[in-house]
Amino acid sequence: MDRINAIITGVGGYVPDYILNNDELSRMVDTNDEWIMTRVGIKERHILTEEGLGTSYMARKAAKQLMQKTGVDPDSIDAVIVTTSTADYKFPSTASIVLGKLGLKNAFAFDFWGACCGFLYTLDVAATMIQSGRYKKIIVIGADKMSSVVDYKDRQTCPLFGDGAAAVLLEATEEQNIGVMDSYFRTDGKGLPFLHLKAGGSVCPPSHFTVDHRLHYLYQEGRTVFRYAVTNMSNDCAIIAERNGLNKDNIQWVVPHQANMRIIEAVAKRLELPMEQVMVNIERYGNTSAATIPLAIWEYENKLKKGDNLILTAFGAGFVHGASYYKWAYDGSK
Repeated sequence: MDRINAIITGVGGYVPDYILNNDELSRMVDTNDEWIMTRVGIKERHILTEEGLGTSYMARKAAKQLMQKTGVDPDSIDAVIVTTSTADYKFPSTASIVLGKLGLKNAFAFDFWGACCGFLYTLDVAATMIQSGRYKKIIVIGADKMSSVVDYKDRQTCPLFGDGAAAVLLEATEEQNIGVMDSYFRTDGKGLPFLHLKAGGSVCPPSHFTVDHRLHYLYQEGRTVFRYAVTNMSNDCAIIAERNGLNKDNIQWVVPHQANMRIIEAVAKRLELPMEQVMVNIERYGNTSAATIPLAIWEYENKLKKGDNLILTAFGAGFVHGASYYKWAYDGSK
């Protein structure tokens, strides 16, 4: 039997209606549009403001659109994997909530935590599950409600993040030289002091002290994270390109994590690619963590052609990073 591989057969996405732009943000904290655009390249971000709605709501919206677009039989789905850093609850899993809302009867579900690398890592894990031959169809969702952990009194971090979700349907194929081709992943393990959410876990459980001292919000030492992200994302892309014979002449698209426009430009420069071949939506969405890469693919889907070579790359908390080589499996315009 021919080797089984995993291919993306459809993409769905969702962002909340409410848009928080730089002008409004400047009335909340000491910042301005020029300062934000110059440093990170973000003009606006979508925020989920409705009370009682969390990450699972956006994930479900994206998955439902995906299923409608592809026409997939819900009973044929084997698994749902949600990658997020902003789960609805400590337990149960956000994926189990999504599965229940979608009414899937023959699937199991679990969450995957990989910070901003979450979608990159989860796609590889799901592909391996399919390559094993035991599963044929898996929905992979990257979703984060970053507004739930952002301190809107911190001018350094609050302009960076937005909310959103996107989902892909991963299916088995025996067609050769298509789909998930190769990945290069690493974890530095030194990132804790520079990017974390201090309270709420087993080391620092919630208390009056943690709430009073605003320890349930994201903390980031921006310069350090920026330096590591530029170096690792650029190097990872170079490694995955070299070992797969990829270069500026045969790479059609780079899909970088949308954290900072300067990081994205550095990755493109390392690969000697023009920005026209880089998927970019950071100006309108900001950093949606695990959702950035699939949201970019969702937006650019109609420009993708079967056989296109894509390099996906990301960097996140814990100093997890990596790059993947994916060969697109269908004409997105159709």
